[in-house]
Amino acid sequence: MPKKVVVSGYYGFDNFGDDAILSVLCDKLKTLNADVTVISSNPSKTSSDYCVKSVKNFDIKNVIKTIQNSDILISGGGSLLQDVTSLKSLLYYAFVISYALFCKKDVVIFAQGIGPLNRKISQKIVRNLVSKAKYVSVRDKKSLELLQSWGINAELVNDPVFNIKIKDIPKNYAVGIQLREFPSLNEDFLNSLADKVLEQFEGRKVELFVFQKALDEKVCKYFAEILKSKNPNVDIKIVYYKNRKETFKRISQLNYMIAMRFHAVIAALKAGVKVAGINYDVKVEKLADEASIPLISLENKTNSWCKIFEQLKSLKPSDLSDFASSKHLDWSGIEKLFTV
Repeated sequence: MPKKVVVSGYYGFDNFGDDAILSVLCDKLKTLNADVTVISSNPSKTSSDYCVKSVKNFDIKNVIKTIQNSDILISGGGSLLQDVTSLKSLLYYAFVISYALFCKKDVVIFAQGIGPLNRKISQKIVRNLVSKAKYVSVRDKKSLELLQSWGINAELVNDPVFNIKIKDIPKNYAVGIQLREFPSLNEDFLNSLADKVLEQFEGRKVELFVFQKALDEKVCKYFAEILKSKNPNVDIKIVYYKNRKETFKRISQLNYMIAMRFHAVIAALKAGVKVAGINYDVKVEKLADEASIPLISLENKTNSWCKIFEQLKSLKPSDLSDFASSKHLDWSGIEKLFTV
């Protein structure tokens, strides 16, 4: 009889990275003959996109009923157990986990980034819940070290998006740029980036990728205005996220990518697109170091722009795709729950 699995995460919000994670997880669970239900902000779309059952995230009565009727709760991936976005967000995901534990279900913390946890109450909640999980995997060393300091066993795994399969398709010689709002992303940085893009990629089409409309659209539109003000003839297109397959295809067609978001960098690496990261988050810095790709600092004065673009242009697509292929996710911890 198929095991009933409930998946809890930041799903249904039209966010490229989280949607890609969910696609990998659902595909794997189906190979294990699981009966999958995803807790989502947009159940009808999630159900249609992934061919799974889905319940509304704040339909608490239905969420409770779904957990009661399940065998396993998978919380993740992504960074759910943190209080930087908001304490309310942490409390919501903690409630889902705690109720599953109360119902004596197997709980999996899946490929998560734990923290930051700036409040003592947050640390206490997360430590208590994660210590009771059946299996815990994290996607970064910092999270692993935090859990180890709490005496919690966890496995360090690669991000699920590395498991996405991307077809090799012809290039359109465009330059992709993926930006998101961030406190230290300022006008000085955007102007310097625009100058270098126009100088180094003269005559090329520029595609600006909006991965999550609420956080990306405004800054992408503003950057487009900066580019146009410097060169009215530049060919610019803002590419909105509609679905993960189309976005992967658009990224695969690029020759170059400059990206802030972690999963934008991963997508480029998978497709063998020459890519530079922008260091808004330590996870992007770590990935850039591991993949030996250039890293652009938001502290504009520290950038050696000529060196950065020289390194970017010298990258070998085969090296990038080979690196990405070596980072597949280890599923053994989850597979064991289906063999009991």
